[in-house]
Amino acid sequence: MALQGGSAPAAALPSSALAFARTEYHERLAAVRASMEAQGVEVLVISDPSNMAWLTGYDGWSFYVHQAVVVSQRHDPIWWGRGMDAAGAKRTVWMSHDHIFGYEDWLVQNPQAHPMTVLAELMVDWGHGTASIGVELDNYYYSAAAHRALTAGLPDADVSDATGLVNWCRAVKSPAEISYMRRAGEIVTEMHRVIAEVAEPGMQKNALVAEILKAGALGTRGAWGDYPAIVPMTPSGMDATAPHLTWDGAPIPRGVPTFFEIAGVHRRYHCPQSRTLFFGEPPNNYRKAEEALMAATAAVMGAARPGATCAEVARSFTQTLNRYGFEKTSRCGYSVGLSYPPDWGERTMSLREGDETELQPGMVFHFMPGLWLEDGGIELTETMLINDASAEYLATTPPGLVVKP
Repeated sequence: MALQGGSAPAAALPSSALAFARTEYHERLAAVRASMEAQGVEVLVISDPSNMAWLTGYDGWSFYVHQAVVVSQRHDPIWWGRGMDAAGAKRTVWMSHDHIFGYEDWLVQNPQAHPMTVLAELMVDWGHGTASIGVELDNYYYSAAAHRALTAGLPDADVSDATGLVNWCRAVKSPAEISYMRRAGEIVTEMHRVIAEVAEPGMQKNALVAEILKAGALGTRGAWGDYPAIVPMTPSGMDATAPHLTWDGAPIPRGVPTFFEIAGVHRRYHCPQSRTLFFGEPPNNYRKAEEALMAATAAVMGAARPGATCAEVARSFTQTLNRYGFEKTSRCGYSVGLSYPPDWGERTMSLREGDETELQPGMVFHFMPGLWLEDGGIELTETMLINDASAEYLATTPPGLVVKP
């Protein structure tokens, strides 16, 4: 089975074309290799597009077909994917072109053959046929059929689960990453400003979502807006008793909550934030819920600092919320950063009981104190950066409910 894309000139992109300095990519590779060594993994097959982008710079909407980055201790990473997407790899990754390989198009969505067979052959050619190989077994983008085909093509290798290995290397953000997330924070602030300005009773929800998406794409101060890993969540009334419903063409109603869970995005780095809108004075139970969430948020911002654990932060939230007569059984936050659909979370740390991960400067969380009540829901969420001494918000949207006449 022939590979495409490996015969191009062995040239790498100039540093000016990369999202980060080449030295930062090398530091990331060193961190991944150290983690591989600690876990007894000689060769790592990365299929999560977020991890592929973080390690190599690759950025393309190609994650609906099989693709991977192969990391070893001896060579620069290998990008492998659909043949036509090799051109995109040449435009975005820091490695030389002789580390880019594309498989033939007849393998795409072909029930009679699988692209992972070709990847296995490539890995044998590079001397990995008997290696200890880690794969991202519990990942959206690595299917059961992919695993079966890869392991069948590597019968002498020891294939094990390395899910999360790269994700954990991404937990502490570099100054350059934080700068992108601050720009994303400016963008989501502008998106919420647009909601507060243009939303009117009876306005079709899809029309408002169009304005939200427009503001997100336009960006701010020259920082262009990227597409979000999750589309806007915009339920109203009883639909808002569920956390993950999107929009329709119905008019936005008066007297019931409509919450907006959205994210500003710049260069794939996300800053999620939610606010809840009322036309008319909110009912008393929502004012009480607002008061409880604001107090619990203040408690979290006081507890979130280097050295504290995720569980301790979650406990400060839960205990405060309970004092106000409310209860939340799900986690109240999770790590965020660079991501692709269908999820803007990093799938590592969670702010919940039992997670004893210690907070470090440079970690970023979507603090998510949503409450879903009997007749609606209220979301007042923030993305917070752990700095050298405490925590800070990455967006400046005014706190509390958004109330319009």
